[in-house]
Amino acid sequence: MSKATVIGLGKSGVAAARLLKREGWEVELSDGNTSKTLLEQQQELAAEQITVKLGQSLELNGANLPQLIVVSPGVPWDIPALVEARQLGIETIGEMELAWRNLQSLPWVGITGTNGKTTTTALIAAIFQAAELNAPACGNIGYAACEVALSRRGRGEETAIQNHIDWVIAEVSSYQTESSSSLAPRIGVWTTFTPDHLSRHQTLENYYNIKAKLLRQSELQVFNGDDAYLSQLGLSAWPDAYWTSVRGKDFLISEKGFYIEDGWVVEKLTAISAPEPIVKVSTLRMVGEHNQQNLLMAVATARLAGINRDAIVRAVREFPGVAHRLEHICTWEGIDFINDSKATNYDAAEVGLASVNSPAILIAGGEAKAGDDTAWLAQIQTKAAAVLLIGSAAPAFAKRLREVGYHTYHIVETMERAVPKSAELAKQYQAPVVLLSPACASFDQYPNFEVRGDRFRHLCLAWAGGWKPARVELLELENSSQESIVQSR
Repeated sequence: MSKATVIGLGKSGVAAARLLKREGWEVELSDGNTSKTLLEQQQELAAEQITVKLGQSLELNGANLPQLIVVSPGVPWDIPALVEARQLGIETIGEMELAWRNLQSLPWVGITGTNGKTTTTALIAAIFQAAELNAPACGNIGYAACEVALSRRGRGEETAIQNHIDWVIAEVSSYQTESSSSLAPRIGVWTTFTPDHLSRHQTLENYYNIKAKLLRQSELQVFNGDDAYLSQLGLSAWPDAYWTSVRGKDFLISEKGFYIEDGWVVEKLTAISAPEPIVKVSTLRMVGEHNQQNLLMAVATARLAGINRDAIVRAVREFPGVAHRLEHICTWEGIDFINDSKATNYDAAEVGLASVNSPAILIAGGEAKAGDDTAWLAQIQTKAAAVLLIGSAAPAFAKRLREVGYHTYHIVETMERAVPKSAELAKQYQAPVVLLSPACASFDQYPNFEVRGDRFRHLCLAWAGGWKPARVELLELENSSQESIVQSR
């Protein structure tokens, strides 16, 4: 029996292990961490005859080497063990590539980009499903890609995701593209491109080339023509792509594409075809120009897949948005609390702040990333009445705010302090919005941005429901003393 090793005991790794086991491989799954949850998963998988090794990294020694290594998205592609594996001639792929090999008979939509890809993916899936197509969203959103593959290969019958699958709608991160050699969607979508994940990819050129690989291998290509970096490359790099623009037909990069005119999304499929209105922009409930860009790319994808206007209009009208991306949590005494925890870099946080009413009380901070914070700081100066800083980035963010002449900030360290203080400041400044838009990763305080956003949601709903702190003493730059928040009703 051929042996396969899966690295990473997350949702993707577990699905990959189960898929390989079903295909007849001897499967070993390894994870460097240990926790109660992982131990429970270890026992569950052992019952399925999948060996799970916790608290240890991959070791390639001895005669019993695997013939295949499958890597979960969060595992760096260039760790020494994987470099060694490739040198030894062991086939090494990502979980997304494994799913593709099992699902390549189906048409795929592959959505990538620095920001906007989750909302665009969710809207595309909603449109396809409104057209009565079974089109599960997977990858960085929804199911792990291998879960979709499992649903088609279970004991001779289709199981988990229901019967026949028409399309696969995959949000594909740079990590997943990096480890996918043959992934070739029917339609590739590129939402935005700004510096991100450079600690992993090292250079902007590497990061660009990884994302570009997905589009080059796509049969049809849809690009956000309003993105500064992508539009600069334009037709010279992507001559056959369908471009989009919220600014109108005159700003289309090519003679075919999708644009907004007189409040409508307009389609122009060829250089000689007549423009055709598809859906009113106002049908989409989500605010912000960036969401109009997402709408254009989603409509373009749907039309290239042959979906009719009625299904598009119905899906757009009913689309609720995406959790953790400008998600309205509650309104308390006229103040809207909005969760934008998915804004894990400066560009996304700038867009988030630009999209809400001003003045806003901003909660920012976490684990800082490399990037240009200039536009984000300018947006803060324009729209934020006050900024509450949490996490390990708080002192550095405070320093940057002072450097640009902004002084209405408070270092509060934790979300538990930030929420009640934000309500107090919103009252003080008559601010209509409290916005969590961190501009940071979450890993200093939370396992991921979803858990961070969920904590914010819980605290906001508790506040709106009557929970109040008896006393809050904030950690200011000039006063490092701390006191706990004491909860009372």
